[in-house]
This record gives sequence, C-alpha cells and structure tokens, in this order.
Amino acid sequence: MGIGIWALLVFIGIIVFFNLVLKRNIAEAMLAGFVVTALFGGVKAPDLMWNGLVFAATNEVLYASVAFVFMAYVIDQTAVIASLIKILNSLLGRFPGGAAYVDTLASAVMGTLTGSNSGNTATTGSITAPWMVRSNFSRELSATVVAGNGGLGASLPPSASMFIMLGFAPVAAVVSEGDLYVALFIAGVYQVIYRIFLIIYFVKRDNIKAISPDFIQPLKESLRTGWKSTLIFLGALIPIVVTIGPLAESISANPALGESALDSISLITWIPILIIFISFMVGWAHLPKNKSDWSKFLNNSIPRFSTIGALLVFAYASSQVLTDLGLAEDLTGLMESIAISKWLMVLLIGLLVALVAGPLSSTATLTAIGIVAFTGMVSAGVDPLLAVVAILVFASTEGASPPASGSIFIAASLAGAQAEKTFVPLVIYYVLPILLIGYFIAMGILPVPM
Repeated sequence: MGIGIWALLVFIGIIVFFNLVLKRNIAEAMLAGFVVTALFGGVKAPDLMWNGLVFAATNEVLYASVAFVFMAYVIDQTAVIASLIKILNSLLGRFPGGAAYVDTLASAVMGTLTGSNSGNTATTGSITAPWMVRSNFSRELSATVVAGNGGLGASLPPSASMFIMLGFAPVAAVVSEGDLYVALFIAGVYQVIYRIFLIIYFVKRDNIKAISPDFIQPLKESLRTGWKSTLIFLGALIPIVVTIGPLAESISANPALGESALDSISLITWIPILIIFISFMVGWAHLPKNKSDWSKFLNNSIPRFSTIGALLVFAYASSQVLTDLGLAEDLTGLMESIAISKWLMVLLIGLLVALVAGPLSSTATLTAIGIVAFTGMVSAGVDPLLAVVAILVFASTEGASPPASGSIFIAASLAGAQAEKTFVPLVIYYVLPILLIGYFIAMGILPVPM
C-alpha cells in the first residue's frame, strides 16, 4: 500500500480514538488527525500543513458553511420554524397520524434549512412527539418516527455533510456545487416519500386516530399569523431558478452575460445570505431593538461556530494533505487491483458508511472515510455525482443508527420511551431502507438530475 493509504488509516484511527475512547469532540480529533497525517510527509510536513491550511482558508465551502450555521440560528431566533410547523399542523393535523406526517414534513423543512440531525430531532420532536403519544402512537413508535425523521437533517441540502464532501479536493474537481445541490435535493425527496408511506403503514397497522382538535390551529389563523415564514424558501428558490433550468439557459445565451455570469453565482453562498435577509424581514419583531440586545444576540450565536468551524477547517486541510501524499492514486491502484464488481463495491461502501455512522456522526464519518468511499465507487464505475449523492444518503442513516446516535436518545426523551426498544425498529424501518435508496441511486435505478 502507498503512503497515502497508510496516512488515511492512521487519520481514521485517530478520529475514532479521540472521539470514542478519549471522548473528545470531533474538532479536536480532526486537529490531531491533521497534524499526524502531515507528519507522513517527513521533512515536507511543514509545507504539507501550510498547503492544507491555505486550501481550507480559501475554500468557498468553508465560508458558506459558516453562513448556514448563522442562518440556522437566525431562523430559530426569529420564530420562522415555529410558524412553519404550525402551518403544517393546520394542514395535516386532522388526519389520522397527522402528528407523524407533520414531523416528517417539518423535519424535511428543517433539513433544507439547518442540516442538523440532532437539531432536527429536537426542534420538531419537541412539538410532535407528545402529540403522537396523545394520538395513540406508542411511546417507542413515537420515538422511532422522530429519530428516524431526524436523519432528514443530513438528507436534504444544504448540510454539513454536503459541505465536507464538496470540500475534498478530488470531489470538488469533478462535482459542481449546483449539480450536487439539486441531485441531493431529489434524493432527499425520495426519502421523504418513503417516510410518508411508512407513516401510512404505521397508521393502518396500529389503528392510529387523529389528534385532538385542541392542538390544531385553524389553517386560516396559522396562515394569517405565519404566512410570511414561507417566504424564506425564496432564498433557495431564487438562486436555483437563476442558475439551473430555462432561465439559466437564457442568461447563458445572452452575449452580454454568458456562462461566466452564471459561474460567478454560488448557490451555497447566496442561499444562506438570502434566507438570512428574508428571515430578518419576516421575523423583525423578534429581533433585538438596541445595541445591547444586538450584542447579546450575536454573542449567543458564537458557540455554534466553534466546533463546526474547526471541524471543517481541519477536515479540508487534511483532505489536501492526503491528496498531496498521493491518496487518490494509491486508492485507485488498490481498487483496480481488487477489481470487484460495481454492485458489490456500492453495497460494501454503503454498509461501511452506515456502520461507521452509527458510533460517529455523519460529519465525522464522512471526514474519516468520505474520500475513500468516493474513490472506491468512482473506480468501480459509478458516476462521480451519483457517488457523492449515494454516500450522503448512506451517511444520513446516522440519525437512526443505534446505539450511539444522539437523535435516538433525544427522541426517546421527548416521547418518554426506552431508547433501547427503538433500536430494532429503527434498523428495520429506517436504516436498511435508506441504504437501499442510496444503493439504487448509485446504480442509476433511482434517477437524479445530472
């Protein structure tokens, strides 16, 4: 094996050791992995570290990810999410199992806005889990649904997992952010559709009734008080419409603008900026009104950046170091020497990602083995875009992967359930089906835009 592969194995080992044995946060593990990985370069280690840090510091995805973190904070503080959930509940609350449908769709909404599995579970589940229990869902089933839906935080763009994959130098060279955004969104829609049919099955199997009208606000009232919250989707829709589809083709055909105009528009930069701006307008009443309150508002947002910021900096820097050490070439040679079939490679990588995502988070998993999974699938003949989408789908099982997923214990606490009783249902109803969705996408059976 080449030095790049040995460096990668040590890198993975350090992350797992720091995170699971020493119980340190993933950002610290990433820093240690970055330093040790660079040492494989011998006397070139300082240059490798410098090049890696420069790559990370100049990486557009890093800045975009910070913007998305602040965006999630803003939409929470301005009560935009609370208004959206009320509207969904007004629409679906009167249906049998309505609370579960609300949790599914609200989790999808949260997934497109925050990209956090645990945050998704906590935010939507704090409202929907008690409602499910009141509408005849068992406590364990309520927790299973909430935890299973939490994975939509990593299933739909944008997400920290998506940023990590885009930040890897070999991935960025062949996969554009716009193509990945749209393809991952369609993959997320497949997951949402599956979850809706799963709720239908649960409702019929357990004879679930509609929730009490006392918990449902009339649609007219929820729209009257919260319709403005739906405007934040314009923040994602506008950049997508401008850069993809008929309008984009029209702009490209304009001699005064051309393709260079579209190339200068970054989806992952403009989407959070626009959503933050719209959230400020929609939630103006909830924003600070004086200098002191604004200072407190901004200071309270800082802790949200510390871990994800360090995580992404050292993840991207490490990916560049591994690239400079020849990891891509080493892995390609190794995969070619193994010469296993495409279907088997995809299956093995799906199982590997899901197994690692169980004890680790999806971000930690992709930081550790994302580049390996990508290289392996591409070398086996999977289209690069499909490979990234499938890997992100595999990693999204983290929210439902026992026994160490934070989403499971959050959901169990909210529903008053015993967490261990959700383990088997989560694997049967969420982990395995989601792995199949990722597998079918990689194999080209489930279509996504390319």
